[in-house]
Amino acid sequence: MSSNGIPTSGDLATTDFGNGSDGASSEAGSEVLDTGVKVWRLVLTGGPCGGKTTAQNRLATFFESLGWRVFRVPETATILLNGGISFALLTEEQRLEFQENLLKTMFQIEDTYFSLAMTQTRNCLVICDRGAMDCSAYLPKQDWDKILEKNILNEVDIRDNRYEQVIHLVTAARGAEEHYTRSNNKARSEDLGMAIKNDMLVGEAWVGHPYYELIDNSTDFETKMRKLTKAVTDKLGIPHAEEWLDARSVKLKFLVTGSLGSENFPVNFRDFTVHHDYLPCFEGGPQARIRRRGRHGKWMYTHTVRKQEGGEVVETRTNISRQIYDQLLSQADRDSNVTIEKTRRCFVWNTQYYQLDIYTSPHQGLMLLETYTMVSPDQLDLPDFLTIQQNVTGNPKYSMFNLSKTEKKSQ
Repeated sequence: MSSNGIPTSGDLATTDFGNGSDGASSEAGSEVLDTGVKVWRLVLTGGPCGGKTTAQNRLATFFESLGWRVFRVPETATILLNGGISFALLTEEQRLEFQENLLKTMFQIEDTYFSLAMTQTRNCLVICDRGAMDCSAYLPKQDWDKILEKNILNEVDIRDNRYEQVIHLVTAARGAEEHYTRSNNKARSEDLGMAIKNDMLVGEAWVGHPYYELIDNSTDFETKMRKLTKAVTDKLGIPHAEEWLDARSVKLKFLVTGSLGSENFPVNFRDFTVHHDYLPCFEGGPQARIRRRGRHGKWMYTHTVRKQEGGEVVETRTNISRQIYDQLLSQADRDSNVTIEKTRRCFVWNTQYYQLDIYTSPHQGLMLLETYTMVSPDQLDLPDFLTIQQNVTGNPKYSMFNLSKTEKKSQ
């Protein structure tokens, strides 16, 4: 523990899986808890509109399907700034005091999650939306040093020892300018130039952490998210994750029949409620849809555009607020498409990650199994507890768009 009582990795130690992984976790400086549970504290940093919100949800879905507990620490600055504070109107003295209190608040919020993670009976991933060193990026060095000295802190403890891994998701303003937006975060005010500057500053603030990685926008957004997940699974030594997340993997879809219950499902799983609605579009033009996905009344809202580019189908996903979702929902194309309602069951079977969509409306009872793999369908080890009727990959009858069509449009 550091001299001011802030826990470090030695206090909030981690351990190995007990599932055959051998060495990757020890390379990352983890230690063994008496409980035999791994706790992994991950920071997602970067400039605005880098994909941190989507990244949290992707990681949560992935690790929960492996049986992990996942905690998500909210961004402290957003919490405070959404309370009516205008950073631009503060004096230099007020800014310094605000940043000091922000840092203290961040520690307290993080410690709440870190401490709870230590009590879990299964492996736990704690995802921090920004971390302690982000504060330093918005202060002159002399002011940052004052805060450290006043609170008896040092950068080794709050940067290197406090978190196991730091991943910098580069802002869309650097390399994906057309996707940069300020609409999905009320506390976001940066223009392109400021977004780039802040992205570089927060990156520099974390330089020196032994497991700092940068993921840029040289690929499409989907590949960026795969790189992120792979970066975490690599450090944790999770077997076979590289194959699941390889960019050469393709999505396969299978029709499943028979009855299915949750009580006797033979592997760990996580169920999510998913609603899809299509927006009006021109014949042959891009398809646009909105989605809400969640569990226990907590929802994530997404807007997706699917279009042809250079002979390939490209999907662009953007997280949106509940307010924007409701506005778009009121414009949904009810003449051509109905709302798709389904349960998405995520699980792992023999080292392969699967998603089973169980439709409730329309086509109640329809079940489609999806997975990403480099293995050909005839060589894939499909779950033997499911009745796989046929491979429907590429069959337009089972595309979500066609499944959503109203009766008069599908005739």
